[in-house]
Amino acid sequence: MTDQFSKSKVALAVTGGIAAYKAIEVLRALQRAGCDVRVAMTRHACEFVTPLTFRALSGSYVIVDDYAPDNPDPIAHITFSQTIDLFVIAPATANTLAKLANGVADDFLTSTYLACTAPVLVAPAMNTTMWQHPATQRNIEKLRNDGVHIIDPDAGEMACGTIGPGRLSEPDRIVSRALEILQRNGPHTSSSTTDDDDLRAERILITAGATREAIDPVRFISNRSSGRTGFALAEVAQRRGAKVVIVAGVTTATPPAEVELVTVNSAEEMHQTVLERASESTVFIAAAAVADYKPKQSAATKIKKSEATLKLELERTADILGEVAARRREGQLLIGFAAETDDVIANAQAKLTSKNLDMIVANDVSRNDIGFDSNDNAVTILVRDGSPPIELPRASKTRIAEQILDEIVKLRQRTKKAKTA
Repeated sequence: MTDQFSKSKVALAVTGGIAAYKAIEVLRALQRAGCDVRVAMTRHACEFVTPLTFRALSGSYVIVDDYAPDNPDPIAHITFSQTIDLFVIAPATANTLAKLANGVADDFLTSTYLACTAPVLVAPAMNTTMWQHPATQRNIEKLRNDGVHIIDPDAGEMACGTIGPGRLSEPDRIVSRALEILQRNGPHTSSSTTDDDDLRAERILITAGATREAIDPVRFISNRSSGRTGFALAEVAQRRGAKVVIVAGVTTATPPAEVELVTVNSAEEMHQTVLERASESTVFIAAAAVADYKPKQSAATKIKKSEATLKLELERTADILGEVAARRREGQLLIGFAAETDDVIANAQAKLTSKNLDMIVANDVSRNDIGFDSNDNAVTILVRDGSPPIELPRASKTRIAEQILDEIVKLRQRTKKAKTA
């Protein structure tokens, strides 16, 4: 248990979807952080996980129906909602989203939402087609406009066999976002759901994901980058007031809503797009895993499997970060990433110096438990101005993104002081 969140009161609402069992992990992680958590469930949620499970883990009565004979509080939707610091709904079904967005209050959960004076965090989960339906997206937009925090679902294989966005975001990501909101608002505060806007003066250009370099119309050279780190940086930066543009290669993560997204495929396409947009930015963050080499020639038709070996002649791709650095605008901050498997800090330091960057994030991609194909990471931040290295221990990529942006804010403040000195 941590002292920071020991006085934080969280209400966790669980709705009726197959992902309801993951709410148990959300509950336990919030408790480990020190939060006092109470649970509410819809009737249909009880068909997936029993209230007894949550009661045993939370130590408190689990509310399903205000009017249940054993409910100890006859106006629970008022006292439950107005004595908390954060209201988390995970998972949130399409039906629940529709009710929240349109002010329907026909059960305990939706009545609690209307009466709530605390920030609200919603983690949707549903079939891909349902998530992408215009009605659902309209409801999400309404909720965002109402100040509700939304964690977009992840892409992956659903219980129904569908592959695409709609799967409940990982519990640790939900908890990380919840703790960020609590940290910003503090315990027992007003109903404001607005995040700090310490990046409101920045225009941030972020690259994300992998590039694909064609061998022939079927095959390509690429890497395992999911785009999750770049998307997390964009999502957090936007919440903190920045105007954000993402240039994304091939990704498996879901991009944040309401952020301008430009999709590309190859390193050359990313190169051209970044150079077109870089002059507009005050901060450039190169989080994409751009291919260093590409086939010198791409076959026009599929290469047949005829020889025992196939030789590919490769050539270097454009140095995107290096070219942006060469064209740097006055006051523009350049942030790079160094994905390394050995001599991580030394190689990152060399890249920081050779490319004339302001900051670099060193990332050990030799580990299987963090980095590529993982929701977590652990990095070291190196800064050109001589500040000591900053080690960020393992955490969700959203939390890592918050900390990286914290350091960018500090760097901006130091550069302003140096300029006026």
